[in-house]
Amino acid sequence: MFKVENWMIVSRSQLLIDLLECRWPQEFLVKLTQTQPGNMANKLADEPISVVFFDLSTIDIQQAYQLQRLIEREYCSIHTVFINFPKQLDTRFLIHPSTTLGVFYADTSLTEISLGLNDIMKGRSVMPQELLHSMMNDDNEVEGDQLTIREREVLHALLSGSTNLDIANQLFVSESTIKTHLYRAFRKIGVSSRGQAIAWAQTHMHEVRV
Repeated sequence: MFKVENWMIVSRSQLLIDLLECRWPQEFLVKLTQTQPGNMANKLADEPISVVFFDLSTIDIQQAYQLQRLIEREYCSIHTVFINFPKQLDTRFLIHPSTTLGVFYADTSLTEISLGLNDIMKGRSVMPQELLHSMMNDDNEVEGDQLTIREREVLHALLSGSTNLDIANQLFVSESTIKTHLYRAFRKIGVSSRGQAIAWAQTHMHEVRV
């Protein structure tokens, strides 16, 4: 007897969900559950989900990060896959080696995603080569969970009450770059929100002050 897997799609796009419900249950012998981002935690507690798909075209990056962190902390048996992953933004901080099985860019067709999911079901992870190379370069630049100088600068700026735009103007970079530094720092210091990062910095600032 074949085992039916339980997958969850977190998306605000009913069109995408309708398309996937027409394909995936028959193609992969899965039960597909749909949910809005705000309801994901409750549904995970009620249903035996094995893979969660995040549709990044309809979910705020900060919210996706917090939901991914929730899975890492409380559902070690659940894996994640990101679809509509943006190329133009550095959102590599969303990817976690112990939970993320797949990443598909926004220009990836449903047929290509299906081929990738076949590989995932065979126990392989599927990510774009350029994304893997850039992540390996990051690992080579920073050993372990050590904060970079720029991440320390951004954490320090949080204590003054600066907004992301304020910090971007101070450091002469884009606001999206500041968000990337923040979320990488969040992961390294083990927090999932701006308030938690400020509280951490208030206690440990002597360790991260530039």
